[in-house]
Amino acid sequence: MKATVAAAMITAPGSGQGKSMVTAALARLHRNAGRKVRVFKHGPDYLDPMVLEVASGQPVYQLHPWMTGEDECRWHLTEAAQDADLILVEGSMGLFDGGPSSADLAKLMGIPALPVIDARGMAQTFGAVALGLASFDPELPVYQVIANRIGSARHGDMLRASLPEGIELLGAIPRNEAMNIPDRHLGLVQAGELGDLDQRLDAAAEVLAEAGLDGLPQQVTLTAETPEPPPRLLEGTRIAIARDAAFSFIYRANLDLLRAMGAELLFFSPLADSTLPDADALWLPGGYPELHGAALAANKPMLEAIRQHHTAGKPILAECGGLMACCESLVDKNGESHRMLGLMPGRVQMAGKLQALGLQSLATEQGELRGHTYHHSRLDTDWAPWARTRKLAGTEAEPVFCHNGLVASYFHGYFPSAPTLVAAIFRGESLTPASTAKEQSHA
Repeated sequence: MKATVAAAMITAPGSGQGKSMVTAALARLHRNAGRKVRVFKHGPDYLDPMVLEVASGQPVYQLHPWMTGEDECRWHLTEAAQDADLILVEGSMGLFDGGPSSADLAKLMGIPALPVIDARGMAQTFGAVALGLASFDPELPVYQVIANRIGSARHGDMLRASLPEGIELLGAIPRNEAMNIPDRHLGLVQAGELGDLDQRLDAAAEVLAEAGLDGLPQQVTLTAETPEPPPRLLEGTRIAIARDAAFSFIYRANLDLLRAMGAELLFFSPLADSTLPDADALWLPGGYPELHGAALAANKPMLEAIRQHHTAGKPILAECGGLMACCESLVDKNGESHRMLGLMPGRVQMAGKLQALGLQSLATEQGELRGHTYHHSRLDTDWAPWARTRKLAGTEAEPVFCHNGLVASYFHGYFPSAPTLVAAIFRGESLTPASTAKEQSHA
């Protein structure tokens, strides 16, 4: 499969430069102009893609050469390019941060990097920053940059004049309230919580149009092999999936894989519903249970329904926020304790700072599930871990607990990296950690 399309990797010198909102506003600007825009996100992230889906009106998938695999990166982009007018990939952190970095993905796919640089408090130094980004890796093409949060038209002219030969200022975005979006401890506020998000995006798109950012980036040619379909290991399996304001951290690719393996997916709300769907297995994904502790605790019929599912020995996968809900109690940031499911002993308590961050994997005889960890709470339990994840980068490895069909951890898994293991979890099969020899071979 092969296709040619206008494409760019929207990146930055570091976090906080405004690239997320610039990416969303660019997507909305071109969508409003009648173009089909596909947006992707580098690395593990649940919140930015929610906003990017609203901005583009199209599904958003994660791309990461290690977590999702290089072939899947090529496939997603090339498939999207079949009928898209524009592809945007939002980078993570700074352009060269992490491994594989946004720069590594851009080089792998042959997509130019388009840095967004916060120009507040600088003039000629803007050119030095742009030159550094463009020359740090000679294999990475950087032809244009975007100046963000400029103070005036004259400020923009100074920034343009500072750029070295070969680097063009694509546009200079003024400071404007339309370019801001609320955030909280895990990132952006969820798209579904912003009732005026469409209006915000339209206003931001207008700001970009006035800044001269309505042109298309250069064309790139993408190629990929069509992947083999996964085995139908979940044929006839009904999986109930929690999805609401408290549990929403779900990769689209995870849902796609479950369906492709034959599962029937049934969504429910632990906040609003009183009963579980008739299901063989249950998935409690990550999210913000700490913001809804009182409501979750008050919904006693739902708590009892999930307890009965567990008592029956039916499989439950609980990731991060799901693990928090499975404990006996959850202590929120205000110090208030809420009774949770009690499927595992102990409690979780919100901490004043980030407790864990980084790419990790769970190595088992049934496959290596890749993913990440990112949480602000601490777990106190008497249970001994069944296994621990393997750290690729970041903080310490996470414990994984298995008991009576419950698999619980702070670890978020990217299901397509290990279909056989994922199917075994949802079928309630016995799992086997990787042998010591295999773990050492992966180190």
